[in-house]
Amino acid sequence: MLEKTVVEDTGVVKGNIVGVLCYLGGILSAILILALEKDNKFVRFHAMQSAITFVVLIVVATMLSAIASFIWILFALIPLVWMLGLIVFIFLMYKAYQGEKYKLPVIGDIAEKQIYQ
Repeated sequence: MLEKTVVEDTGVVKGNIVGVLCYLGGILSAILILALEKDNKFVRFHAMQSAITFVVLIVVATMLSAIASFIWILFALIPLVWMLGLIVFIFLMYKAYQGEKYKLPVIGDIAEKQIYQ
């Protein structure tokens, strides 16, 4: 789950800062960084993990919304899903800033396969 890597600079900005930006801007910054950064595997991993995590959060919130139309109490879970997502993103930003390639279970493995294949 945790791998300390040597963070390479991405031109003007240090790689760990770009890793943080992958999570800070949500899926838009992740896609933009994936499109622009071709060489730095550390940054590309964090961008891919951010994009996948954001999509998973959207899918879970959408499914809860659909189910909540029948079971009203589930509406209370939707803000909790987004709050949990925010906590996960803050944690991942911290790990990226420290230069660590922290892999989320399942999502991190998928991101790693996409980047390192």
